[in-house]
Amino acid sequence: MTDALSIARDLLRCRSVTPADAGALGVLENILGAAGFELHRVTFSEPGAADVDNLYARIGDSAPLITFAGHTDVVPPGDEAAWTHGAFAGDVQDGFLYGRGAVDMKGGIACSVAAALNYLADNGGKPGKNGKGSISFLITGDEEDIAVNGTVKLLQWVAARGEKFDHCVLGEPSNVEELGDCIKIGRRGSQSGTLYVDGRQGHVAYPHRASNPVPDIARLIVAISDEPLDHGSAQFQASNLEFTSVDVGNTAGNVIPGQARAKFNIRFNDHHTQETLRTLIEERVTKAAGNRIHARIVWEPSNANVFVTKPGAFTDLAVAAIEHVTGRKPELSTSGGTSDARFIAGYCPVIEFGLVGQTMHQIDERTPVSDLEKLTRIYRGVLDRYFG
Repeated sequence: MTDALSIARDLLRCRSVTPADAGALGVLENILGAAGFELHRVTFSEPGAADVDNLYARIGDSAPLITFAGHTDVVPPGDEAAWTHGAFAGDVQDGFLYGRGAVDMKGGIACSVAAALNYLADNGGKPGKNGKGSISFLITGDEEDIAVNGTVKLLQWVAARGEKFDHCVLGEPSNVEELGDCIKIGRRGSQSGTLYVDGRQGHVAYPHRASNPVPDIARLIVAISDEPLDHGSAQFQASNLEFTSVDVGNTAGNVIPGQARAKFNIRFNDHHTQETLRTLIEERVTKAAGNRIHARIVWEPSNANVFVTKPGAFTDLAVAAIEHVTGRKPELSTSGGTSDARFIAGYCPVIEFGLVGQTMHQIDERTPVSDLEKLTRIYRGVLDRYFG
C-alpha cells in the first residue's frame, strides 16, 4: 500500500502556519500529479486578508464524483521549546507521529491520498467501475484562519467550471476517544452579536442625574438567556445562547458609566435560520426593555449556517467501511463547532471522518501510526463501496 505515514511526514515538515503554504500543496501536487490527476493551483485574494493558495485535483471525467476535502494550514505551534519533538519535524517515537497538523488535519489528508492511490493502482489507474466515476481532492489553506480565501471560493471556482460534486468526505478529526466512534453528519450554526444598553454617565453620589446601564443590561441578559431557544430536533441537540463578556469600559470607581455591552454567541439547530434567530432574540430584547431601557443588538456577519446530511446510502457505506476496519459502529453526530463542511454542504452531501481529535491544537499534537494505517483502509473501503 502507498504509505500514508510517509506522506504525512512530508506534509508535517512544511511550516504551513495559517495562511502560509510553505510547500505543503507542492507535496500533494507531486504525488497526485504522478498518479494522473489533473492539477489546479488556485490563489484567491480578498481586501484586508492574506492571499491563499488552494489545490484542486481530479482524476476521471464522469459521474459519480466523490471528493476528499481538507486543509493543509495549521494553527501556530505555541512554545516550540515545550514540544517533546520538533513541531515541524515529523518525528515518530513509540508508535506515534508527532507534529503540528498530525491530527488536524495533515494526517487525514495523507490517509485519503494514500487510499485513493491504492484504489487506482488496483483498478487499472482509473476511478469507478469500468472507468465510470471520478475522484477529486479539494485542499485549502485558510481553514484555521478567517476562511474567506479557501473552501468558499474554491467551491465556487469548481462550480464555475461546470463540475458537480456528488458526495464529499472531509477528513477533520471527528473521532472523540477511538478511531471509529463518530462520524459528523452535520453541525449547528453559529451566530455572534453584541448587546448594547445606553445610559447616561454621571457621578455616583448623584445617581438621579445619571442613568446606570449596568443593572439594565443584567436584566436583559437574564431575559434573553433564561428561556430556551428550543428543545432540540431529530438530528440536533438544543440550541444555546451563551454570553461571553460584559463590559462598561469604566476605569473610575466613582463614575456611573454611560454604556454597557455584552457579547454573546448562539449555536443553533435546524429549528432556526440566521434570520429567524435574529428576529427571535430582538423580540426578546424589545419585550424585556420596554419603553425605559435603551437597548440594541449589533450582529456580526456569519457564514456558519446549520446543515445536516440525512442518514442514507452514503452514510451507510461509510459506517460499513469503518465497522469493517475498526469493529466499531460509529455514532452519527452533529455535535461540535464549525468546519469547512458548512460550505461544502451547499454543493453536495458531506460527512466528516478523520483521526481522533484529542491532541489537536495542543503541544505535542500526535496520532498513533496504527490509526493512520486504519484510516487509510477505511477510506479505501469507502471508495470500494462507493464505486461498487
